[in-house]
Amino acid sequence: MVPGVITALTSPPFATSSSRSSRFRVGVQRPPELHRRRSSAVPAVRCEASPAPPLTEERLENGASVTGGAYDFSRATTSLTRKMLDSSKRVTLVRHGLSSWNEEGRVQGSSNLSVLTETGAKQAERCRQALSEMHFDQCFSSPISRAKTTAEVLWQGREEPLIFLDSLKEAHLFYLEGMKNVDARKIYPKEYTSWREDPSNFCVYGFYPVRELWGTAREAWKEILLSPGKDFLVVTHKSLLRALICVALGLGPERFRATDINNGGISVFSFNKKGEAMLQSLNMTTHMYEDHVYKY
Repeated sequence: MVPGVITALTSPPFATSSSRSSRFRVGVQRPPELHRRRSSAVPAVRCEASPAPPLTEERLENGASVTGGAYDFSRATTSLTRKMLDSSKRVTLVRHGLSSWNEEGRVQGSSNLSVLTETGAKQAERCRQALSEMHFDQCFSSPISRAKTTAEVLWQGREEPLIFLDSLKEAHLFYLEGMKNVDARKIYPKEYTSWREDPSNFCVYGFYPVRELWGTAREAWKEILLSPGKDFLVVTHKSLLRALICVALGLGPERFRATDINNGGISVFSFNKKGEAMLQSLNMTTHMYEDHVYKY
């Protein structure tokens, strides 16, 4: 719509089947008495044009905008780096495969005692096959066992070494770690309920694990995006992935449970040279159920 112009919809925005036409109608005429009532009560509307935001000159190598125009306007998204990158970037995020504590229903957190199960190793292999035709310049991983082992499966056969970042570690959940969820709910009802239902206010010894996770995620994004290369693979944990996704999208800790990532789930972000993110895919899991190879 051109600024300053009000247009009327004269035809349906989409076609509907005959079975639904009785429910969805566009442009239905009002009874004459309703028109008369409204014409006397509703004043004329005047719409003034507002200046369009300035276009940026940032373009991909082929001359197209990064995301079909979404990056052509200033302040459309927030830079995660606060400085220009050497090129546009693409980051593929992968959650580790099923772990022993996932299987046992235990709270994991930052503990290194939960290891990849046989099923988890198979899931990691499915991820490797699904991404086998994708090029990655570097792979970053959490050093915690279940993520580290998953990354080793995904990265096997590639020449570049794995890079382990402490900023990709899972949230520290203190005395809840290792407890079965059913037991944690009984023994620490207040803390457990807060962790599940109000995570941004979950507090232990004056420490807010989820709020801290947002700072960790920002640090991780900077480390990854400022690294040389254009295409990166990142293997980490569910809570940290939630934080990475929310931080990239400009969402706060109160939105922690607004997304969910399955074991072996794959998400993809693209970044322009200003470090602004656009979510391309979230929690892709087709490869978990059939032989599927991604090309993007």
